[in-house]
Amino acid sequence: MSIGREFREFTVKGSVVDLAVGVIIGAAFGKIVSSLVADIIMPLVGAVVGGVSYENLYTEVGDAKIMYGRFIQNIVDFVLIALVIFFMVRLINHFRRKEEAKAPPRQEQLLEEIRDLLKRP
Repeated sequence: MSIGREFREFTVKGSVVDLAVGVIIGAAFGKIVSSLVADIIMPLVGAVVGGVSYENLYTEVGDAKIMYGRFIQNIVDFVLIALVIFFMVRLINHFRRKEEAKAPPRQEQLLEEIRDLLKRP
């Protein structure tokens, strides 16, 4: 088998395409969540704690400027982003379980298919 044909088969397999779609949607979703944290949640947190901005905190050691405030800000961002994603996945799973509960069990579906096949002339 040629490398070109093998590569084509690899790239058009469902799992690779699904992965690519997942990465693209994940990147777009990441931007939405990042904006939610940076533009909505963090300004509210800043207002609650008296307008403190962690990003501007630093210390100097010799000629080096250690920006520990950015590090703290990134940790806070990560925790908030993780919480938002957790609640989004939880909400999606909630709706998914509702849909699964509406569908009859697999055994019933198979029995209905068998019944329908037996009814055919």
